[in-house]
Amino acid sequence: MPALVNYSGSDEFSFAGSVFTMDSSLVCSFGSHLDVYCPPTKRARISSPFASSVDIFEEESTPSIQVLPDECLFEIFRRLLGGQSRSASACVSKRWLMLLSSIRNSEICRSKIAQEQPAAIEVNESSNVVDMKNVDEDPGLESDGYLTRCLEGKKATDIRLAAIAVGTVTRGGLGKLQIRGSNSNGGITNLGLSAIAHGCPSLKILSLWDVPSIGDEGLLELANECHLLEKLDLCQCPLISNKGLIAIAQNSPNLCSLTIESCPNIGNESLQAIARGCPKLQSITIRDCPFVGDQGVASLLSSASSVLKKVKLQALCLTDFSLAVIGHYGKSITNLILIGLQNVSEKGFWVMGTGGGLEKLASLTISSCRGTTDVSLEALGKGCHNLKLMCLRKCCFVSDKGLVAFAKAARSLESFQMEECNRITQLGILNVLSHCGSKLKSLALIKCMGIKDLTLETPFLSPCESLSCLSIKSCPDFGSASLAMVGKLCPKLHNIDLSGLCGITDAGLLPLVQGCEKGLVKVNLSGCANLTDESVLAMVRLHGGTLKVLNLDGCPKITDASMLEIASNCLVLNDLDLSKCSISDSGVAALACVEKQLNLQILSFAGCPNVSNKSLSSLRKLGRNLLGLNLQKCNSISNSLVELLVESLWKCDILS
Repeated sequence: MPALVNYSGSDEFSFAGSVFTMDSSLVCSFGSHLDVYCPPTKRARISSPFASSVDIFEEESTPSIQVLPDECLFEIFRRLLGGQSRSASACVSKRWLMLLSSIRNSEICRSKIAQEQPAAIEVNESSNVVDMKNVDEDPGLESDGYLTRCLEGKKATDIRLAAIAVGTVTRGGLGKLQIRGSNSNGGITNLGLSAIAHGCPSLKILSLWDVPSIGDEGLLELANECHLLEKLDLCQCPLISNKGLIAIAQNSPNLCSLTIESCPNIGNESLQAIARGCPKLQSITIRDCPFVGDQGVASLLSSASSVLKKVKLQALCLTDFSLAVIGHYGKSITNLILIGLQNVSEKGFWVMGTGGGLEKLASLTISSCRGTTDVSLEALGKGCHNLKLMCLRKCCFVSDKGLVAFAKAARSLESFQMEECNRITQLGILNVLSHCGSKLKSLALIKCMGIKDLTLETPFLSPCESLSCLSIKSCPDFGSASLAMVGKLCPKLHNIDLSGLCGITDAGLLPLVQGCEKGLVKVNLSGCANLTDESVLAMVRLHGGTLKVLNLDGCPKITDASMLEIASNCLVLNDLDLSKCSISDSGVAALACVEKQLNLQILSFAGCPNVSNKSLSSLRKLGRNLLGLNLQKCNSISNSLVELLVESLWKCDILS
């Protein structure tokens, strides 16, 4: 309070004397009128008469600083020396916290004392000691944005954001902030985001997901204060419009990644501003924004300074024009994702492929686009010379003809994935394997209902020597005949995923296993209910020296007969899933009885009712190297046995 009373009107505090420094015996002799000494440049704050000096202390029941208006507290707080002082003041009350968080970094006074502070933290040559306390008290300490904060659900409030804004200043500065959801009672508003803007100029990454109360006002404050912003994610923010995003574009020259999802008030104007003001933008994701159209997307891609590498466009009202612009101007694009573009026709995809601008495109994903046909797919294969990864999902007009034409044209293709492409047949897959070129390493077929298990007389097909990973999942009509034919064309496989193929039997799997020359490493046969011990025995005998992961979940015909062979041959196996197999205590004992201990780290017997308490010693032996053990739904294992295992296998996570 003396400092406040003696304030001289400048940024410096006046240290003039006061009446209270005199002898206390003289205080009462002033009578009923008391004048407080102040410098002549400042009017006395207290000039009213007092009955006596004793009444002063009796009437003041609360600290006088609490009754000061916000304007006075603001002037005091912006003159506090060091972040520690501001943090300590913020702990007094919510009022003080919100006042402190409203002070912009540029409004903090840098007094002469503060400016001279760095000299005090130099190393003392005689003692080799650094005074670290002064470092924390330096209000000019740079904040480079090392800290990350994430608020979710009920924790996402304005008060917490204000505390983050005040508290992170002297601890490296806030660099990344994620807000997921909002408290329904007192959620985050523009006030909280403004606090972050004022106190965290070092912010580089901001993600706002499902924050319905934040609008343009908060984003404007952020744009004016946080000029280092590099990544911005806006998802389900209905109050944010073009106005807020345009401000970001005008004040964030370092922005390199932008995501806009389900923001109904953002349209073409903001994208045009982004194209003009963000020359470093490398990644753009736009999803479900009804006011975004050809004009905005074309502005982003045709900008002279465009260095976009990743583009994702989903559920937008785009036409063939946008894809033509991508095909002509997307010279820097390496990753392109197009999902749910219902207004784009075959012509749009054809023009994109023949535009000559996608020379650097390495990854292309097309999902639920009606314009993807055999003709457009062939054009994409011919125009994208460096395409390495291709993913087609729900492309109902693509048939074997377009698939084979694409495979012949895309000579650099390394990974090909098809999901729910129901016009693809067995013959198309065999021809892709034979004509895909020498670089294809991975082929995945998921839920392709058109592949039937037919015995076809095909002409000579050359094998795919480069394919190392084959994944065929949840294709119900893909059976043993198809698998045997595919196996003959893929002699160099390392990884096999046949999960959900309930139609395959030993007759289909054995030719594939026997034809693999280099040794299988990862095998997933979950849900292949008709496979028996015969397939497992052949697999572990031929490939036990290389097999690391074996998943037999949901194969009820696999019994204890396979366990001893697995234990004897699979010495590098580290992940074994025997869930819902016909394994008993004898099988567990067989796994544990071999002289050379298995190197298992993950083991699952979930849903094996015949594994009981008798397996305690075997499980203890197997568990010496285990990191995870799954005993869920093993109804013959008691809780007491699980407790014993938890005590003895202290480094293993046990699910029961």
